[in-house]
Amino acid sequence: MRATPHKAFAATMGAVAALAAAALLPAVPAAAAPAPTPAPARDSTSQTAPAHAGTAHQAAACTPAQVVANGGFESGTSPWSQSQTGLITNRTGQSTHSGGWFAWLNGVGTTHTDTLSQSVSVPAGCSTATLSFWLHVDTAERTTSVKYDTLTAKIGSTTLATYSNLDKNTGYVQKSFDVSAFAGQTVTVSFTGSEDSSLQTGFVVDDVALDTSGGTVPPTDSTRTPAAPAYTVNLSSDANGFVWTGHETASFTNASATPLSEVYLRLWDNYHGTCQAMPITVGNVTGGTAGALSVACTALKIDLPAPLAQGQSTTIGFDLTITVPSGADRFGHDGAFSNIGNALPVLAVRDGAGWHLDPYTNNGESFYSLASDFNVTLDHPSGLLVPATGTSVDTPGTSGRTVTTATASRVRDFAWGSGPFSKISGTSAAGTPINVYSVSGISASDAQSMLSTAKTAVDAHAARFGAYPYGELDAVIDNNYWFGGMEYPGFVLDLVSTTALTHEIGHQWFYGIVGDDEYASPWLDEAFTDYATDLALGKTGTNCWNSVSWASSAEKITNSMAYWDAHSSRYSTVVYGYGKCALHDLRRQLGDGVMAKLLKDYAASHWYGVSTTAEFKAAAQAVSPTDLTSFWTGHRIEG
Repeated sequence: MRATPHKAFAATMGAVAALAAAALLPAVPAAAAPAPTPAPARDSTSQTAPAHAGTAHQAAACTPAQVVANGGFESGTSPWSQSQTGLITNRTGQSTHSGGWFAWLNGVGTTHTDTLSQSVSVPAGCSTATLSFWLHVDTAERTTSVKYDTLTAKIGSTTLATYSNLDKNTGYVQKSFDVSAFAGQTVTVSFTGSEDSSLQTGFVVDDVALDTSGGTVPPTDSTRTPAAPAYTVNLSSDANGFVWTGHETASFTNASATPLSEVYLRLWDNYHGTCQAMPITVGNVTGGTAGALSVACTALKIDLPAPLAQGQSTTIGFDLTITVPSGADRFGHDGAFSNIGNALPVLAVRDGAGWHLDPYTNNGESFYSLASDFNVTLDHPSGLLVPATGTSVDTPGTSGRTVTTATASRVRDFAWGSGPFSKISGTSAAGTPINVYSVSGISASDAQSMLSTAKTAVDAHAARFGAYPYGELDAVIDNNYWFGGMEYPGFVLDLVSTTALTHEIGHQWFYGIVGDDEYASPWLDEAFTDYATDLALGKTGTNCWNSVSWASSAEKITNSMAYWDAHSSRYSTVVYGYGKCALHDLRRQLGDGVMAKLLKDYAASHWYGVSTTAEFKAAAQAVSPTDLTSFWTGHRIEG
């Protein structure tokens, strides 16, 4: 994950009350594949519109839904209640986050109160419920310390957050809250804006959503499914590498004793657009019937023609278009250079907690997928280099074009880049081929430095946790990344930074080889990777636990991204910092040699599988001569 979390997002998020921490997954065995010891040295139909009505959770799984109606204010005022006509508007003076309409509270510069509300029913069967909205604050107040004008967001009688003239910004910022505690209730979502007697503050709200997912009643067993996914993808790009069109198929097996009647495709990068203008579009589905989009259009239900029994396999297919937005992001283009991460639709996971259809988080990661095989063919102009997950082979295409075929086994996702990169290559001492792709402005010496860092890092991590299994490793270097760095299997994005690149390469083991549910348990990849980074760089974490200071009794290393999105300024400190310090403390408790063997054995036993907090705690306890209960409690590691 990101070596430097989203600073701009963190700075603008207000402190809010935590309603409920998301429960961690039970300890269950991996179903995607055996766990070998590592080797040494869319009947045709179109994608439908988003669902707007919540339905009750059936016995085996939650039916995900977005339960706020007309959240973008594009369909008039109903069912919103507004304290006066005109709060929902398209008048000039403010801009929208998306579409043509928005809600504009206050902004008059006299003593004034505006209210906007809607009654919603939160389904009882869903374990996860997330309320989000986009907020722009415009003010004439000049103070930097006094809250003269305020906007309060509430659900029922619970205040989620209060914003003020001090939160002024030049654009929109998304606010997100875990409201799972209101499952099974009909409650009112409301916004109340209040101004004092002078100097206006306008609070502009758009794209309100309440997404639900996650079943509270488990299937009859806890097996992770659909298992052994295999994806075949054929895409062709436009002249710039910004638009990719083609076809994808996904084959899979139901490993669970519970029949599989549907699957879900995660269209993660629709977060980067709107439901009216989606960067990822799916159509002409075969092998199933496309249902409703949900979770802010990042989840597409595919109903299978008949329930898939345990051990049975099937294939779905669909046409696919990917439109890369502008921006130096993990999905975006920085001038001529594109990063295309999380763009290929992948299958969501069903396990003992039901379907995992968590919302996208821009503060960290939401991803949870099983080890899969990818065969991806990318047809592109020959002037563009295309680094990608897996091992790539280039062959001549039609006039002026090249076909890059990338194959990858047992990976959790597939990412690629495109652009007129500068490329240098080398091989680590242990034999891993490494390619460094640089955007314009990266000096030759910086590129060489990153190549040297990558060689050292991949061998250091492999020596501690098991041999790197993915063939080559590609690193795209761009100093415009606001997020520091980002990991994908065999493919990383990074600034010119030894620490950041060592961290992202460490993710090849913790998230890549040893998987986890990154939304429910971000510490399992971030804390472990930061700990591995310290070891690779010769840092011992001496006294780092001594500086721990908890913000509240609800703050824990093992909290989910639902909590951290509501407390984003603490995410890096606790998950990365306190998390790795807890592992350093555990090493001191167990001894260096025991800790080293614990982690190497743990990686081997979860190779291509999924780790849980409970499983790691059990493995540590098994090698400890003393009871570790007080250690976990003192370090706030729960699960």
